[in-house]
Amino acid sequence: MASDLQTKPPTSESYILTYPAPFVVLVTINREKQMNSIPSYAHWEAESIFTWFDNEPNLRVAIITGAGKKAFCAGQDLIEQATFKVKPPPAPLRRHPSSGFAGLSRRVGKKPVIAAVNGFALGGGFEICLNCDMVVAAPNASFGLPEATVGLYAGAGGLPRIVRNCGLQIGSEIAMTGRRLTAQEALGFHLINKISKTQDTVIDEAVDMANKIAGLSPDAIIVTRHGLREAWETGSVERAFQRTADRYGQALAEGPNMKIGLDAFARKEKPRWVPSKI
Repeated sequence: MASDLQTKPPTSESYILTYPAPFVVLVTINREKQMNSIPSYAHWEAESIFTWFDNEPNLRVAIITGAGKKAFCAGQDLIEQATFKVKPPPAPLRRHPSSGFAGLSRRVGKKPVIAAVNGFALGGGFEICLNCDMVVAAPNASFGLPEATVGLYAGAGGLPRIVRNCGLQIGSEIAMTGRRLTAQEALGFHLINKISKTQDTVIDEAVDMANKIAGLSPDAIIVTRHGLREAWETGSVERAFQRTADRYGQALAEGPNMKIGLDAFARKEKPRWVPSKI
């Protein structure tokens, strides 16, 4: 599938990119020995990867996971962080990119990202999940915001998002006690979409979900995602609708994929979508 790409992916020390299905990229945090914690430079690597993903015509869905079976992402690399007291990093690495922790916790983007949570997702790792479009968790996955237990707070965008996702009281319990949620609890609190059948099938089940999305019009998915996220982030329902209609309504109607879809429906054929240009 990599041979179908029209652009070259960014190089990275911390992530491995594979292509498990047409139009789908799997981004694996490749720091298993460090519990897939994220060092300072890797936030910027991830931003480059997901910016490239949004702009690559032959990709429609991304999946993010962690190497191994124990950790999805343990948050910030605190061992690296401790060395900064002796040798501070270059100025750009002292903060996250605008897209947030691992390029995802505050990402706006155009195309959907699915988290395949293969183990514990703590701190920034949980904040990644809170801003992903969908989350598939292994049965052994766990989630938590332990920052307050070490004198910090969840500062990568997770606090407002957890309140939007599961309400003030549940969000407060999670963030103010630092306790871990099981996958079953996370499902009950509407923080994840599903629990995989086994630990070993979590990525396969995320790929199945990605395939369902990738089989639809790439234009329609971009516009639909924008409409959903506007509703999530905008106070007014009508304003959320209007912002999506104003930004994408004409482009969708004038683009080739709407005609392709309607023509295929009339002929009772499967549509052959073309790369999105909106």
